[in-house]
Amino acid sequence: MIGMAFARMAQKQFQLLLQSARMITPRVRELTFVREDQSPLDYTPGQFITIFVDCAGERLRRSYSIASIPGREPDAIRIAATNVDGGRATTRLFRMEPGERMQAMGPFGRLVLREDPPGRYLLVATGTGVTPYRAMLPEIERRIELEDCSVELLLGVRGPQDLLYGDEFAAFANERSGFTFRACYSREMPDQASEFEHSGYVQGLLPNMDLNPERDIVYLCGNPTMIDEATAFLTESGFPMRNVRREKYVSSN
Repeated sequence: MIGMAFARMAQKQFQLLLQSARMITPRVRELTFVREDQSPLDYTPGQFITIFVDCAGERLRRSYSIASIPGREPDAIRIAATNVDGGRATTRLFRMEPGERMQAMGPFGRLVLREDPPGRYLLVATGTGVTPYRAMLPEIERRIELEDCSVELLLGVRGPQDLLYGDEFAAFANERSGFTFRACYSREMPDQASEFEHSGYVQGLLPNMDLNPERDIVYLCGNPTMIDEATAFLTESGFPMRNVRREKYVSSN
């Protein structure tokens, strides 16, 4: 879940209808919604929606990045929620069945690909923080083909079983020479690791990335500790803050 302040947000609300749900890792459930009014959601890849969860007379607000890929999934609004022990919002999301409804509003957020000079993008994530990067894949493909641009996606999770959308990112990397995918496992390595699999925390890869503060642009999405440590390292390495773009996720309760 994304930690944000909503006091100044005045977007219209809309009703979501759950079409399907599936477990994409042992701890992450992907939920696919459509708007009940059948209107498309006009969003920029990298943005998120806010959903409203009614719990014991209280209306909770929780925000989730949109994982849907534009063009491939024109009406779907996909989100990925991590199970949190005792979490009131995630308990509701993990119990929802197709046909149930939920209020939402949005989209929000500035973690989007901007019109930057040609260079290298480093997309760094932990856990469900990778979902906005999935939505960016068509634009990433366009930029690699038409511009002098390369993209490296670094995803940190506990172990191989937690690698959400990993098959998609690996296949994307195999098909496009300008895109690289690396997975970092903080707790468990497979017996036979692939060349894209590494041990440790994802921010630990940054010192080995041959960083260029003038040409590289780094996106950080996910665990606040990862973002704080990565930001500190990038600052010490001479990165201007305009080249470091961040979105922190916090656990639901």
